[in-house]
Amino acid sequence: MPLHADQQAEFLTFAGRMADAASAVTLAYFRAVIDVVDKGATRFDPVTVADREAERAMRELIRSTYPSHGILGEEEQRIVGTEPFTWVLDPIDGTRAFITGLPLWGTLIALNDGQHSVLGVMDQPFTRERFSGDGNQAWLNGNLLRVQPCKALSDAKLLCTTPDMFEAGEQWDAFQRVARSARMQRYGGDCYGYCMVAAGQVDAVVEAGLQPYDVQALIPIIKGAGGVMTSWTGGDPQDGGAVVACGDARVHEEILRLLNAQG
Repeated sequence: MPLHADQQAEFLTFAGRMADAASAVTLAYFRAVIDVVDKGATRFDPVTVADREAERAMRELIRSTYPSHGILGEEEQRIVGTEPFTWVLDPIDGTRAFITGLPLWGTLIALNDGQHSVLGVMDQPFTRERFSGDGNQAWLNGNLLRVQPCKALSDAKLLCTTPDMFEAGEQWDAFQRVARSARMQRYGGDCYGYCMVAAGQVDAVVEAGLQPYDVQALIPIIKGAGGVMTSWTGGDPQDGGAVVACGDARVHEEILRLLNAQG
C-alpha cells in the first residue's frame, strides 16, 4: 500500500533517528580493537559487538515507537507485527570492511509495507553520508540523486563486493560473461556500491548470495534515483539472492541477457 505523504515524512524521520542511534554505537567501535566472532558454517562470516549493539539500539526504538510493527534484522530473531509494516535492518552491512578500517560499510534501514520496501536509508556515519529513497526520489544528505546514463555495458563501470559470493560453475560463469563485457570491473563496496549507482558514479552492481536485509533498503534508493534493481531473472529482488542494480535500463537489459545466456 502506498504511503501517504505525511506517513512517508514520519517514517523517514524515524529511520533517521534509528540511523543516529546506530551510528552512536558503530562509530565508537570503528577502527578500535574489538573481538570478532565467526558465525559462518562453511566460510568466514564475521560479527562484532558493534553489529549486535547497533541493531539492539534500533530495535528498542521500534518497540517503543511502533510496537505493532514487525522487525527483520540480521542479528536477532524476527518479530512479526500486528500491522503489515516491517522494519528490515542490517546494522553493519560490510562487516569485513568495518573490521579492516575501511569506510565502505553502512547501516541499512528499510520499511516494508507487507508487499515491498517503500523506503530505505543507507547511513555511512564515518563519511557523514546518508542516502535515502522512496522509490520515486532519492537523496544524499537531502540533495536529490540521479543515476548516470550509460548506453552500453562496454561503457559501464561494474562493481561486485567479492567473487566469493558466487557459486562455482554456472553462476560464476554467468558473472564472468558480464564482467568481461564491461569497460571496467572492481571488487569491494557492499551497500556503498549500490549507493554509488544511485549517485551516478557506478553503472552496475551484480551480486549473489544476498539476504533480504542486504537489499531492501537499497531498492527504493536505486529506483528513486531513476535506476533499476531486479533479480538475475528480472524479478523482484526483495528476498535477496542474485541481484542486479543498474543506473541505465539499457545496461540492465544487456546484463540480464548475458546472465541468462546458455553456455
